Amino acid sequence: MNSPSSPYRVIAVCTGNICRSPMAQIMLGAALEREGLEGLVEVDSAGTTGYEAGRPIDPRAARRLADTQLSSGQHVARAWDQAWFRQRDLILALDIDHYAWLSEAAPDGDALRKIRMLRSFDPAMAGHDLLDQGIEDPWYGGRADFDAVWHQIHTALPGLLRHLKNAVARDPQLSNH
Repeated sequence: MNSPSSPYRVIAVCTGNICRSPMAQIMLGAALEREGLEGLVEVDSAGTTGYEAGRPIDPRAARRLADTQLSSGQHVARAWDQAWFRQRDLILALDIDHYAWLSEAAPDGDALRKIRMLRSFDPAMAGHDLLDQGIEDPWYGGRADFDAVWHQIHTALPGLLRHLKNAVARDPQLSNH
């Protein structure tokens, strides 16, 4: 959990941390800045595996983000760290496999309650089965697959921002910044 002076912390999680989760991180980060929540909410990302650790974002994901003037040049892939269950307030799984992996790895009920599917914040997907809320891995696909990922993340952002604004408003230490 965060300390009295620390921001609300969100992490997006996919498999290798080179496509979906960095796209979610960068898109959410830009939305937080537009909404004036930078400093109150921090977002980062990781992969369930270390296969891509140390590598930059996939060039196709970078191009899709660049289409909307979002820079991804600073991204370096990394693997999940078990300590993040305590250090993050919201853990966003990008598909059902990530959700299951995180749920199995969660050390306790508090950690388990932090895990949500990213698309559960999309009003069109809220209440749907977790299997339907997944964002498919675009790595084996082409431009249309990266466009689909961008769109699925984009449609979840308004609901996610409402959730984060409410979380900040409930925390007197954050809302007084």
